[in-house]
Amino acid sequence: MSLAARARGDETGRVEWTEVPNGQLRLDGKTPLNWNVYQPGKKDKKKGVNLILVLLGHRYLMLDTKARSIYEVEPADLTAEGQDFESGDLAQPARVVPSTDWSDRDVGGAELYKVTLGDYGRTLEVELPHPLYPNIRLGVY
Repeated sequence: MSLAARARGDETGRVEWTEVPNGQLRLDGKTPLNWNVYQPGKKDKKKGVNLILVLLGHRYLMLDTKARSIYEVEPADLTAEGQDFESGDLAQPARVVPSTDWSDRDVGGAELYKVTLGDYGRTLEVELPHPLYPNIRLGVY
């Protein structure tokens, strides 16, 4: 059973993805023109703490930071709920994106995840505020 399936918030197997306020995303140190960062919502938060959904241009990727895996997400797999999304299990083995050089570290009021995308050959950085400090502005470290 995949981590995304375990992150379900109810018996239907659905995960509610909410936008991360003050989250940051960079590709090779630069902020892309079109991006966003999501994590499982409040009811899914404890079980899905290692999951991150990112919008990178026109591409969605789900990062499983515990398993150090990345999955390509088809837009059709996401159901819009206002600014947020709902989905089923996004961790499909056939959709694994090759990745290397995983690292994560505490950078004060945030956790910084870095990984090299094998298909792009570029470094993806995702910075998420710690739950205790949700209102801290990120990007300075």
